[in-house]
Amino acid sequence: MGRRALQLKSVWDPIQLLQAFAEHGIRPKHAQKIWSFLIRHPAAHWNDVPDLPKAATRLLDEQFSKFTTRVVECQNSGDGETTKLLLELQDGLQIEAVIMHYDTTARFAQEEGTDATLDEPPCSSAASCADSVATGAGTLGGRGHRRATLCVSSQVGCQMGCTFCATGTMGLKGNLTAGEIVEQLVHANSISKIRNIVFMGMGEPLNNYEAVRAAIASMVDPTQWGLSPQRVTVSTVGVVNRVKQLGQDLPGIGLALSLHAPNQELRIQIVPSAKAYHIDKLIESVAAYQHLSKQRIFVEYVLLAGVNDGAEHAHQLGALLSGLKVLLNLIPWNPVLAAKEAHDYSAPSQDSILQFQSIVRTHYQVPTTVRQEKGQDISGACGQLALEKAAAARKGGLGGSRDVPAGAGA
Repeated sequence: MGRRALQLKSVWDPIQLLQAFAEHGIRPKHAQKIWSFLIRHPAAHWNDVPDLPKAATRLLDEQFSKFTTRVVECQNSGDGETTKLLLELQDGLQIEAVIMHYDTTARFAQEEGTDATLDEPPCSSAASCADSVATGAGTLGGRGHRRATLCVSSQVGCQMGCTFCATGTMGLKGNLTAGEIVEQLVHANSISKIRNIVFMGMGEPLNNYEAVRAAIASMVDPTQWGLSPQRVTVSTVGVVNRVKQLGQDLPGIGLALSLHAPNQELRIQIVPSAKAYHIDKLIESVAAYQHLSKQRIFVEYVLLAGVNDGAEHAHQLGALLSGLKVLLNLIPWNPVLAAKEAHDYSAPSQDSILQFQSIVRTHYQVPTTVRQEKGQDISGACGQLALEKAAAARKGGLGGSRDVPAGAGA
């Protein structure tokens, strides 16, 4: 991976802006003032911020931009539940962010006095399940509400090489800056009020730790975006030392583990980067994180027919997770653009899915859901749209929609 040469700095980047202000003797409170004002007034410019020192304005004009990314394509799924944003960075690289819209108002009684407490339906995507973990969903009172969850990218491509994943076949093109991560939220918030954020897009968040940490700090800062830490979830393949550090640096942030296998040997086949982190050490780090955060851990498991979906795998997985407070999301594999370049996987049968779920639930009391994909008509998983655009460019044509890959991202 070559180091990205970037000319402009994002005003949304806390690392770069605070460093520049410190170098020029400008108090950090003015950075907070800028962010707060621009969030409350999306159409405004820093020149509109009241009582901003001239030195700060001059520095911003010379070195910074309100946006270092631009939306080059916005796709909405036919059911209106998913919006896919294709963003171009200043060096021409492209990333993706996905907004998932949820509306529970229609599920509540229309007449006054009717009991309006209903159980949540099974999670319909990785993000919605992470949303359920973050918000403590189970039952909802009142009349319901509309909410939106944003799935953000942390890198261009990914070096973890998960064999089922569209992003994994791209390789790592570069790390995103904290500003480029926050700008995904800025763009998405102009479309729908974002209530929850999941780092389940392109890249391994914990391999771009400092930028991700700074971006999350901005998201949960009460003077900025003001999201509750419980409404932000970081998904990781399992960078053990960073899992521990995340729990110390950002207490209360949700954690999602992309596991995909119940033992070390099989996990290395599916997730090659697992060679660096033994599954036992990984589970220990997750347990330590849970001890710090006091939260339930979200576990993702892509089911691959004849590979990791057998009854013996279900028993192994149940035993592995039985000591943790987790929500397990089973993800039936779907064909992806890059699948032929990776492994000849096939989707599990409905019977094997239900058997797997039953074993883990019944024998090991692990709460388990089965994902139902969102946004399949718009290549709704991160990495796929960028791959399709790249393939179309090579062929000189237009990319068409494909099935959504299961477990794209971390």
